[in-house]
Amino acid sequence: MVAYGEPQIVMFGTGNKKGYTLVQLIETSNITAHFVEETNDLYLDVFSCKPFYPVDVMDVIKNSFDPKHSETKFIVRQARLQ
Repeated sequence: MVAYGEPQIVMFGTGNKKGYTLVQLIETSNITAHFVEETNDLYLDVFSCKPFYPVDVMDVIKNSFDPKHSETKFIVRQARLQ
């Protein structure tokens, strides 16, 4: 995945959902993340029109954040041919 431009990172929210949100455009779509400050939770969405291996994303998460627990969902979406 190749970054397109600089990431946009904004701190916002209130209560137990306050945290940093990141948006990074990539040549094949985007990566978004929200880091919840109070709970140290991370919500991550990697969306790409180009196929990728979900295990590669999890390896980066494990090596970068060393999570105590994780849940994943991988959805394959197909564009309709017209």
